[in-house]
Amino acid sequence: MPIKLLFDPAITNRPMRVAAFMSGSGTNIMKLIEHQRRLEEMEGHSPFEIIFIFSDRSDGECDGEKIALSNGLPYFSYDIRAFHNIRSIKRSIKTPMGLSARKDYDRVAKTLVEAFEIDLIALGGYMSFITLNRCVNVHPADLSILNSSGKRKYTGSQAVYNAILAGETELRSSTLWTDNGVDSGPLLMLSEPIKLKINNPHELFKKDKKQFFRIVNEQQERLKEMGDWQIFPKTIEMIAMGYFAIDQENKRSLGCISKL
Repeated sequence: MPIKLLFDPAITNRPMRVAAFMSGSGTNIMKLIEHQRRLEEMEGHSPFEIIFIFSDRSDGECDGEKIALSNGLPYFSYDIRAFHNIRSIKRSIKTPMGLSARKDYDRVAKTLVEAFEIDLIALGGYMSFITLNRCVNVHPADLSILNSSGKRKYTGSQAVYNAILAGETELRSSTLWTDNGVDSGPLLMLSEPIKLKINNPHELFKKDKKQFFRIVNEQQERLKEMGDWQIFPKTIEMIAMGYFAIDQENKRSLGCISKL
């Protein structure tokens, strides 16, 4: 079966150009920037270069401008909530109108990606569904776990909550090459597991929901630090070095799934 590298440094003969997309605190993006700087310091160069930061929020809840300013990077924001409110469009991508609106919203980002000759979009806590191609996302769950129907079990924004409630004994983060679905693209990398020690999560949920959700939030923060922050920068580095390939239909990554 024909395969293609996600990025081929032998063809470009230059570092992979990355656009960093974010929505909130941007900790994943900061770790990616730090990783680039570390490689430049230790190796004398980095195989990838962050070119600009883009955010779908334009309020004080997003730290994109601060991160860009402190790192000397161009910054662009285009508030998706204002975009939908002005047009009185439902945000759901499950409707033809919603998907069409999302594509319309993405035209601004697409123009920037093309103008800056971006090779890859790094989604570090970017909360909007994106219709652009060549994106890598990090997800707080082990996407190799399947349900009885053969579908990925822990997708979506409630993945950690669902995994804990299901009685999983460990959590992992995943990186994936995005496609048109939600957390359905080819799996690239899995983090080392963090162990869970929660007795009878269903019982706890019934008795004390506040305590249960506190545990969920704590575990999600642990996973971000020990999972997301480790594999997200490493995945971008490995793509830039030509280590990842997928089949021509973009359905799966080739070779064994890499683990940090």
